[in-house]
Amino acid sequence: MSNLTVIPESPKQPGGGGPPASAATRPARARRTPRKIHQEFRTVVSPHQLNSRHGRAIYWTVLVTVVVSFTAAFVFPLYWMVTGAMKTTEDLVQIPPTFLPPQFTLDAYAEAWELMDLSLLLGNTALYAGGAWLFTLAIDVTAAYALSKLRPVLGKLVLALMLATLMIPPMVIMLPAYLTVKDLPLLGWDLLNTPWAIWLPAAANGFNIFLLKRFFDSIPRELLEAAEIDGAGPVRILWSIVIPVSRPILGVVSILTVVAVWRDFVWPLLVLTDSEKMSVSIGIASLSSQMPQNVLIASLVIASIPTIIVFFLFQRHIMAGLTAGSLKG
Repeated sequence: MSNLTVIPESPKQPGGGGPPASAATRPARARRTPRKIHQEFRTVVSPHQLNSRHGRAIYWTVLVTVVVSFTAAFVFPLYWMVTGAMKTTEDLVQIPPTFLPPQFTLDAYAEAWELMDLSLLLGNTALYAGGAWLFTLAIDVTAAYALSKLRPVLGKLVLALMLATLMIPPMVIMLPAYLTVKDLPLLGWDLLNTPWAIWLPAAANGFNIFLLKRFFDSIPRELLEAAEIDGAGPVRILWSIVIPVSRPILGVVSILTVVAVWRDFVWPLLVLTDSEKMSVSIGIASLSSQMPQNVLIASLVIASIPTIIVFFLFQRHIMAGLTAGSLKG
């Protein structure tokens, strides 16, 4: 019987045969020790340090400092405007400035309301903003619905042309828009010093149509098909299904439209030359040189109140409306 030489088997790698990989041929991650891996994925402040008393103190200190600083940066101009109307002209120009008025009084607000006839200016601006809001919803919602759900011929080209208008600076189209309003094509009407000069340009907004279309694209097609099976037409589907589920984006469009018309200055200055039909921004600017500084600031505060109210009415819909159309559900 011949002598047999037994060669010991080399250890196999897990998951398959073959010779073991040397230390030089192993992947880099396989040669890492747990300590190195922990250090690699470690954040600036480890969870252990953050849960300690010292870490929590630093965390809350930094958080409160950042929140208070950013809040003050946004709120301080509003505070300075509100309290500035309660100061005299001498207090407003005092160096260093005083952060609190000598006495809290609303005399400047009452004087601004009477001298600047703010009731007329605010009424005119509310008419312009409300009409622009209605026309914007009527025109932009139907246009976005047609581009999103009805899919007309050359619909993508029409949408591309609408979005291309956003690349044009507003000042470039100011003169063509003025000439169009002064002599309306085909009809030949002069719309200057009329609310139509504000309403029609505000309704033609490619950005609002794009926002609405993106939101309508996220509405499930099956929901609309079920309504079609029940016999609903396109108008009934728009009114009974699309608009009720689109309240977030409609809130966003409402805020953008009302605020844009309310604070607009250059366009109303061109098309509203009658003193009885001026908006609040034009009226305050025309009388600014004749009024004391505290009265002027008080008029600005009063003019800002309606837009603040509109924001608080629709503010919960802002983020929901801007992000709802980003994903299709």
